[in-house]
Amino acid sequence: MTSITELDLSGLKCPLPVIKARKALARLSVGDELELLTTDPMAAIDIPHMCHEDGHILVSKQWIDERRMRFRVQKA
Repeated sequence: MTSITELDLSGLKCPLPVIKARKALARLSVGDELELLTTDPMAAIDIPHMCHEDGHILVSKQWIDERRMRFRVQKA
């Protein structure tokens, strides 16, 4: 059974969203998902790059509004 963990990274600037996302993913089991909420514009580049670099799956990436983005990452 897959679990989904939510992590609000609002207000954090690069590189903190990636650092905190990596720490959260390290605590998850393979197949579990991490949902990230961020306000850092660089996260649009950094989170997908982290997934590619670490081998995780970027399930979704969407703008919630003009300031916030939501990512869903599956641990591989």
